[in-house]
Amino acid sequence: MGKRKEESFSNPGLHKRPRQEYADESNDELDEEELSELQSDSNSSSQSTSGEVGIIESIQLKNFMCHSMLGPFQFGSNVNFVVGNNGSGKSAVLTALIVGLGGKATTTNRGSSLKVFVKDGETSADVSITLRNRGKDAFKPEVYGSSIIVTQHISMDGSRSYKLKGKTGTLISSKKDELTAILDHFNIQVDNPVSVLTQEMSKHFLQSKNEGDKYKFFMKATQLEQMKADYSYIMQTKSRTHEQIEQGVGLLQDLRQHFVEKEERYKSIAFVNETEKEMKPIKDSIDIEEGRTEKYDQKLKEWQVKVNEAEEKYKAIQDKLEKISEEAQALQPQCVCLKADVQAKRKAYNETEAHYNRSRTELKRLEKDDEQLRKRIEELKNSADQVSESEKLERQKKIDQLKEQLKIIHDQEVMMVQEMDQFQQAVYKSKEEHARLQREELDVKQALDSKQRQLKELADSKTNRLKRFGQHMPVLLEEIEGAYRKGHFKYKPIGPLGAFISLKDAELTLAVETCLKSLLQAFCCDNHHDERTLQTLMSKFYSSGYRPQIIVSRFLNEVYDVRPRAVHHPEFPSVLTALEIDNAVVANCLIDMRGIETILLIKSNPKAREVMQSKRPPKNCREAFTAEGDQVFERRYYSSDNTRPKFLSKDVEAEISHLQKEVENKMAQLSTSQHRLRSNENETRQNEDYLNRRRRQQKELQMKIRRINIEIADLENVEEHQSVDISTLEDEAKENKHKMESVKRDMEQQRGKMEDSKIILRVAEHKLEEIKEKLHQVEEIASPVKDELSQADLEVEKSKHHWQHYEEKQKEHLASIKKLKGELAAKEKELKEKIAQATQICPQRIEVNRTVKSLDTEMNRLRDQINSKRDHHGNREEIIKQLIEAKDKYQDAEGKVKNLKKFIKLLDQIMTQRYKMYQQFRRCLTLRCKFYFNFLLCQRSYSGKMSFDHKNETLSITVQPGDINKAALNDMRSLSGGERSFSTVCFILSLWSIAESPFRCLDEFDVFMDMVNRRIAMDMMLKMADSQRHRQFILLTPQSMSSLPTSGLIRILRMQDPERGQTMLNFQRRHQEEEED
Repeated sequence: MGKRKEESFSNPGLHKRPRQEYADESNDELDEEELSELQSDSNSSSQSTSGEVGIIESIQLKNFMCHSMLGPFQFGSNVNFVVGNNGSGKSAVLTALIVGLGGKATTTNRGSSLKVFVKDGETSADVSITLRNRGKDAFKPEVYGSSIIVTQHISMDGSRSYKLKGKTGTLISSKKDELTAILDHFNIQVDNPVSVLTQEMSKHFLQSKNEGDKYKFFMKATQLEQMKADYSYIMQTKSRTHEQIEQGVGLLQDLRQHFVEKEERYKSIAFVNETEKEMKPIKDSIDIEEGRTEKYDQKLKEWQVKVNEAEEKYKAIQDKLEKISEEAQALQPQCVCLKADVQAKRKAYNETEAHYNRSRTELKRLEKDDEQLRKRIEELKNSADQVSESEKLERQKKIDQLKEQLKIIHDQEVMMVQEMDQFQQAVYKSKEEHARLQREELDVKQALDSKQRQLKELADSKTNRLKRFGQHMPVLLEEIEGAYRKGHFKYKPIGPLGAFISLKDAELTLAVETCLKSLLQAFCCDNHHDERTLQTLMSKFYSSGYRPQIIVSRFLNEVYDVRPRAVHHPEFPSVLTALEIDNAVVANCLIDMRGIETILLIKSNPKAREVMQSKRPPKNCREAFTAEGDQVFERRYYSSDNTRPKFLSKDVEAEISHLQKEVENKMAQLSTSQHRLRSNENETRQNEDYLNRRRRQQKELQMKIRRINIEIADLENVEEHQSVDISTLEDEAKENKHKMESVKRDMEQQRGKMEDSKIILRVAEHKLEEIKEKLHQVEEIASPVKDELSQADLEVEKSKHHWQHYEEKQKEHLASIKKLKGELAAKEKELKEKIAQATQICPQRIEVNRTVKSLDTEMNRLRDQINSKRDHHGNREEIIKQLIEAKDKYQDAEGKVKNLKKFIKLLDQIMTQRYKMYQQFRRCLTLRCKFYFNFLLCQRSYSGKMSFDHKNETLSITVQPGDINKAALNDMRSLSGGERSFSTVCFILSLWSIAESPFRCLDEFDVFMDMVNRRIAMDMMLKMADSQRHRQFILLTPQSMSSLPTSGLIRILRMQDPERGQTMLNFQRRHQEEEED
C-alpha cells in the first residue's frame, strides 16, 4: 500500500480443529483459550496474492435505469472506489452487478420486475460483466480462456436472456444453468449482503433498532439461514415419508389378504393328475438311488480293508522303530557316563600339564638368572682398579661411532615406515575392492539362482501351468479342493487370480504383469471365515512373509457395471478391456483392488508421455502402462525393473530359451567376477607379505637401536672406581643353583604324572568313541525305518481320505433318499387332500375300462359338471392371472415399505449428525464475529459487546466510545451518527472476515461519519484489503477520496455528473405494470 504503514488484518477462515460439544447452544462467550487461538490466527496471516478467479474486471451498461451508456468501468484486482455525485450512476452500477449476475429484481430493492430497469423510451437494456478466470481454479479455461463475459439482455416485458462468452468474444452458452455453474464455482452470491450491501439493505438490517433484524442479517450473511431452511425442509420431508409409511403398512395388509385369498382360490382348482405326475419322477429317483446304495457299501468295505492293512503296516514299522529307539536309549546313559569320565580325565591331564609348564618356565627363569650372575662375577673379576686416560679416549671414540651408526639406522627406519604406509594403503584399497567384488559376486549368484528357479518353474509349467505361480501352487489347490469337499469352506476360494485371465494382445503381457504385480498370485475369499481357513492351509507351504495375498470380497455372479467411471479411449484399451477374464469374481476383485477400468495400456513410451503428460489425461484415466512395463502418471514417470513377463506369457518355449540365455550370461558374469576376485586376493596377499616383511625388518632395526642405546649407556655409565663385592654374588649364585635342582626334580615328577594321565585319557576316549559308533549305527538303522514309517503314515492318511470320501458320499446318498421319501410322503398327503377336494366335485373316480359309448355318455356328464364348477369358481387361466397380479402388487408394496423404513432410519442418523455440525459451525462463526468486532473497535479505543441469542433469534450490539469500563456499555441507539456508522462498519468488516466471496461491494458506507470516524473506518478497510489481496473490494461513496495515498492496489473510478432531468428514476409511472407482472 505504498507509503502506508503495513499492518495485516487477517481473514483466518474456518480452520477445522477438534473441540468439545456444548449442550447449551446459546453459550457463545469467548474463553481464554479460544481468544488466544483467534488472536494467533489473526497475527500469523501473511499477504496473499491477487485474486485469480471470480473478481469483476469490467462492467458496461446500456439503456439501464436512467443511463443511456455507462462504462466500460475497468476495476482493479483489490480496492476500487466508485465516487461521484448523487445521480451519477454509482448505485446503477451496483444494481447492474446484481441483475447482470442473475439476481432477482426484488434483491435490489428498486423494483419488483426487471422491466423497471429499462430506460424510458427504450425497448431493452443490456448489462455486460467480465469476470476473471485464471489459475488452477479457473472454470473451463480451455473453453473460456482467462476471462468470462456475462451479457444480459432485458426486454421491455421483463424477460431476460443470457450470453456467456470467452476471452475472445466467442459465444459459448446462452443457458442459465451454465451461469449458475459459474457462480457456484466462483462462490459468488449476489443476494448475500456480505457480497453486495445496498443502501436499502443496510437501512433495513443495520440501521434497524430491532435486534431480530440484525440476527437475520447475520444469518443471511453467513448462509446459516439457508442451512437452517434446508434442515427444516428435510425434516418436513421426513414427516411426510413417515405418513407414507403408515399408509403403506395399512395398504400392505390389505394386499397380503388379497394375495392369500387368490392363492387359496388357485389351490382349490388344482387337478389330482398333476400331483400324480409329480410323484412319478420322485419314485423313479428313489428306486435309482436305492440301487446305488449297494455300490457305496462295497466301496466303503474295500477302503475299510485298505485302511486296516495300512494301519497294521504302520503299527509294525512303529514297533520296529520303538525297538531301535530302546537300543539307542539303553546306550545313551553309558555314553553320558563315558563323556563325563573323559571330561574329568582331560581336566586332570590339563592340570598336570599346566603344573609341568609352570615348573619349566620357572627353570628357564632361574637358568637365565644364573647365567647373568656368572657373567657379572666374571666382569667384576676382570675389571681393573683404575682406568687409564687412553681407555677413556677409546671409549669416547667408540661412543661416537655408535651414535653415527644409530643415525644411519634411524634414517633406514624412516624410509621403512614410508614404504609400510604405501603397502598399508595398497592393502586397504585391495580389501575394499575385494568387498565390492564379493558383493557383486553375491548379487550375480542370487540373480543366477533366481533365473535358474524361474527356468525350472517354466519347464515344470509345460506340464502344469499352475507351477508358474509357485512350486507349491498345485499342491495347495488340491488341499483347498479337499477342504472344500469336507465342508471347511462356505464358498470355495478362487485363485490364483492370474490363472483365470488371458490377454487379447500378447505384446501387452509385461505391461499387465507390472500393473497387477502380486495380485496375479492372490486368492479371493467370500468371507473372513474362509480367509482364516485358507491362511491355515497356506501356512503348510509358505512362511508368513511370503504367502500369497488373500482378498475378502463378496462373490457375485455378474461383473460390476463400471461404464460411468471407466476410461474410454478410441485408440488404446484399458486393462479391463485388454483382458479375457473367465470368472466374474476375479474381474470384480481386480476392479476393487487395482481399478483396472481406469488404467490405459499404451505400447509406445513416447505416445504414453504424449497422452498422459503433454495435455490433460483422458477422462477417468488415473495412470497408464507401456509395453515395456513403465508406469506413467500425469506428472510422474517410473521405469520398470522387469524385462520379461513371468506368469501370463503364452509362448513358454520362447521364455525358456530367453531364460537359458540369461542363465548363460549370468554364469559368464559369475566366472568373470570370480576370476577378478582371485586376482584381487593374490594381489592383497602379495601386498600383505611385503608389509609383514617390512614390519619384521622394522623390528630388527628397532632391536639394533635398543642394543646400540644400551651399549652407549653402558660405555657412558662406566665408573672409574668400582667397589665390587664378589662374595655376595657368588652366594646368590649358589642359592640359585639349589633352586634349579629342586625345580628339575619337581618337573620329572610332573612329567611322569602327565604321561600316566595321558594314557588314562586315551583309554577313556577310545571307550567313548566305541559307544558313539554304536549309537551312529543304531541311527543309521533307524533312518530308513523312519522313512518307511512316514510312507506308511501317508498310505494310512490316503486310505482314510478315500474312505471318508465314500462315507460322505454314502451319507449324501442316504440323505438324498430320505429327502426324496419325504417329498414323496408330502406329495402323497397332498394327493389325498386333492382327491378329497376332487371327490367333492366328482364323488366317483372313473376307471378307463368301459365301452366307447358309455365313456361318451360319461364325458358329457362330466363336461356338464365342469361347466357348473367353472361357473362357480371362475376360469382357471383367469384365476392364475389374478393370483400373479396380486402377488406382484404385494411384493412391490412390501419392498417399498422396507426401503422407506431404511431411508427414514438412515435419514435420522444423518440429520442428527448434520444438526450437531450445524450448531458447532454456527458457534464457530459467532465466536469469530465477536472477536473481529472487538478487535476492530479497539482500533479507535472503543469497547463493545455482541450478544447472540440463538433460541430467540436476536442479536444485540452495545458499544461505548473511549476507554471506559465495559460495565458501562450502551446500546448503539445512544451513539452519535458518526459513532454509529463507525460501529456499523466494524460489524460489516467482522462479517467480511468470516464469509467467503471473491468480491465485496458496499454502497455509501461513510455517509453519516464525521472526518475522524471516516478516516479510521477507511484505514481499517484498507488494512483488511491489503491483507486479503486475493479478494476485490468495490466501495461506493459521494466523497472525493482525494486524501487516499497513491498505490497500485487502489483504483478510483470517478463518475460524471448526471445530466439534467435524469437525476432520479420515474418509478411511479410503472407502478401499475409492476403489479400486473
